[in-house]
Amino acid sequence: MLRISKKLMFAIETVLDIAYNAGSAPVQSAEITQRQGIPKRYLEQVLQALVRAGVLAGVRGPKGGYRLAKERRRISVAEIVRVVRALEQGTDPIEEEVGADLGRLVVRPLWGELQDEVMARLEQTSIEDLCVRAHQANIPSEAASKLDFSI
Repeated sequence: MLRISKKLMFAIETVLDIAYNAGSAPVQSAEITQRQGIPKRYLEQVLQALVRAGVLAGVRGPKGGYRLAKERRRISVAEIVRVVRALEQGTDPIEEEVGADLGRLVVRPLWGELQDEVMARLEQTSIEDLCVRAHQANIPSEAASKLDFSI
């Protein structure tokens, strides 16, 4: 079942933060924690899962951190949702076969349809779209100060 957990919100905010604030240098987890207020225990787990899923790339070293593994227009919010769902691995009441006929044959199918509609919308929403919304909301970005034009 699609639910908005803290971990899901933190994962979307993390990818958006990296996309919106990264210049040419990777973004360190401490920067994300400072800007977004995401507890480190959630952040590290989410970052590693996003790296394993190919949404983010980890950069090692003293100036290391995280960057997007692909263009932000190619990362959908639904992709992040699927990564977090796999992390949470709870049982989905929609998929259980127990219960009365009204629940199994009427309510669960309705909920499944709604979930499919939400995921379709999230599939169409990219991290680029969210960056545009952040810019329109006049949220300052640190990306401009991190650009490196040295050759």
